Amino acid sequence: MTNRRTKDNPRQQFLDGIDSPERRRLRSLAEPCVWTECMLEALHNGVKGGKWHSLIDKVWKPENLRASFRRVQLNDGAAGVDRVTCEMFAARLDIHVDWLERTLREERYVPQAVQRKWIPKPGRPEKRPLGIPTIRDRTVQGALRNVLEPIFEHDFSPHSYGFRPGYGCKDALRRVTELLAAGYVWVLDADLKSYFDTIPHDRLLARIAEKVSDSRVLSLIAAYLRQPILDELNEWTPDEGTPQGAVLSPLLANIYLNPLDHLMAETGFEMVRYADDFIILCRNRAEVEKALALVRQWTEAAGLTLHPSKTRLVDASQRGGFDFLGYHFERGKHWPSKKARKQLRDRIRPLTKRTNGTSLGCIVAKLNPVLRGWYEYFKHGRPYDLPTIDSWVRMRLRSILRKRHKRKGRGRGLDHQRWQNAFFSDLGLFSLATAHAKDCQPARR
Repeated sequence: MTNRRTKDNPRQQFLDGIDSPERRRLRSLAEPCVWTECMLEALHNGVKGGKWHSLIDKVWKPENLRASFRRVQLNDGAAGVDRVTCEMFAARLDIHVDWLERTLREERYVPQAVQRKWIPKPGRPEKRPLGIPTIRDRTVQGALRNVLEPIFEHDFSPHSYGFRPGYGCKDALRRVTELLAAGYVWVLDADLKSYFDTIPHDRLLARIAEKVSDSRVLSLIAAYLRQPILDELNEWTPDEGTPQGAVLSPLLANIYLNPLDHLMAETGFEMVRYADDFIILCRNRAEVEKALALVRQWTEAAGLTLHPSKTRLVDASQRGGFDFLGYHFERGKHWPSKKARKQLRDRIRPLTKRTNGTSLGCIVAKLNPVLRGWYEYFKHGRPYDLPTIDSWVRMRLRSILRKRHKRKGRGRGLDHQRWQNAFFSDLGLFSLATAHAKDCQPARR
């Protein structure tokens, strides 16, 4: 029997009428202040002509702008070129929202320049560019994403996992493990060269226009793609690409690669993609060579480039294997990749310099979140490396103690007796090996 709550709530009535997984997806995707029950029904059943009209009024809706800013506020990112922080924006939120609504409605809104910062690539000497839009631009981009995301998510491949609500790295890794166990051991390990920086603007807008016919929405997206880039004293307007760090960029990147996802599925290839990082798993070498030829043909037509030295064919049943999302897969097993372990050490070294003047308790307090986070992601691999990492961390701490006792060099020899492992346990140092042993206890019983 339908209860009164469902009877009086058309949105709930619609959600109750579809299967549970789809209901959960809609709830996670659809911003309630944007997506009415009629829009949700059209999303599920398909709109007339396959295109969405009159969406710009949903973008400038004050409730949508406010909801978008709340997300921006939670991320607590840096200020952009206007130096306005989240705290400053929040203090005058009503004024900012009114101004954004008015300028968007009157087609006077112009995105500000994106501040470019260069951040180190973990475990590598080179750096990658990160774009920092202003808070107001992030707010409008988020409002735009609230409108567009359910439209495109509805047709995204189930095996695309990057930057999607309800999906994550662990889902992609589980899928890879399943396929390898099922005999899909020949792998195309693909790498798109500078993907985010090379997406052609005209072709990306054409992809969006396949589902969105509102010219004002398309013009707003185009304006964001043409935002000036400010790198120290240099400023220019990009001809291609979408800045990494922009709120809208992950969705746009997924939209552009979505046809490749479906092409692989239609031709029978098992593809697992996380943003621009993807692999294709096949049963034999002939199949994987066909997959490579097809991917190369598609990327060239799409104006993209496969990295010649980083794209390779791998037999994962043999020694060597391949890396994907931080894990190394080889001969039916998986464990943290060399790159992942190096990244962990690179994060720990600055916290454990021998010249560190803070108390050991404070150092441990800063180390623990790093170790715990790394463990939570990598605890599903083989445990052999965990004691080695624990030992290395304790060596770094013993080296600090040696320095404070006027001794040179790193912790070794008698230092293991002076400051035994139990000493660091008593300080509360997180141990990867101990945590893994505890996690395995229920399974043993």
